[in-house]
Amino acid sequence: MDDVVIRPVDLAARVDAALAVQALAFGLSEDEVAVRRHIVLRHLQSPGACAYGALTSTGRLVGFVYGMPNDRTHWWSTVVQPYLVREGNGSWLDDSFVITELHVHPDFQGRGVGRELITAITDAAEQPRSILSAIDVENPARFLYRSLGYTDLARRVHFPSAAKPYAVMGAPLPLLRREESPGRN
Repeated sequence: MDDVVIRPVDLAARVDAALAVQALAFGLSEDEVAVRRHIVLRHLQSPGACAYGALTSTGRLVGFVYGMPNDRTHWWSTVVQPYLVREGNGSWLDDSFVITELHVHPDFQGRGVGRELITAITDAAEQPRSILSAIDVENPARFLYRSLGYTDLARRVHFPSAAKPYAVMGAPLPLLRREESPGRN
């Protein structure tokens, strides 16, 4: 990660670069990118929305995260609410910071970039906890979230536009940090 800096970014100004990263990391088509562009720009206008980017020394965006305080009237909340309520976790929709998107360019995955992005944005959050949704399969993203303290709040969540089910995960803030082993630098 020595060649990547994590810092707040104006994601609206870098939306096309961010969506190019997301398309590679998440396998999106051009049509899906076009739809998401409008969604991202709308999200960034929400009260409390913020974004962090992973930038190379040349200023290239190789990862990003954005989120906002949860609002029960937002589409995402209305979809996940019945699943959370069913599991006795409906209160997680209140006073939580939502990680809306987190993506890292495949060439930069496995280097701690995602970990640094999500901890940076949640460290700046005023809410006492964070929630997010992730595809409901065991993969590196779910492993990362668990290592940060996120636990499953609801599984097999179906979004109307997604073919695969998702899990909703939540964690108290601040997120867990890796404990350094003695003698390790």
